[in-house]
Amino acid sequence: MNIATAYSFGRQIDEPFDEVLQKVRVELAKESFGILSEINIKDKFKEKLGKDFRDYVILGACNPPLAWEAFGSEINIGTLLPCNVVVYRDDEDKTVVMIMDPVAGLGIVSNPGLTGIAALVRGKMEHVLAAL
Repeated sequence: MNIATAYSFGRQIDEPFDEVLQKVRVELAKESFGILSEINIKDKFKEKLGKDFRDYVILGACNPPLAWEAFGSEINIGTLLPCNVVVYRDDEDKTVVMIMDPVAGLGIVSNPGLTGIAALVRGKMEHVLAAL
């Protein structure tokens, strides 16, 4: 099932969390995205607050050539990078993959030089989702 918000798009997948997380990593790599950061929210909430939370991982993904172009158009773009991809277990015990919509995110900058880059990133992220 496809899911969308004003700032993200994704899918609900009827497969185990760990398997989907691994597939996301593989598919991101196929689209030339590296993982710059990874935050396991479940572990952090347990560590910092002593509270239990669902499986939830945030991957900070970056495509270096496209990031290079974005920085060439807007030096402060680092405040909106990397592209976050989240994988979590929902209330139906399904796995959800949500991706920050780069068109929406970079659109707030109002820099025409970023429009094409954002569209390219979105297309690559749509390929990632389609492959899951």
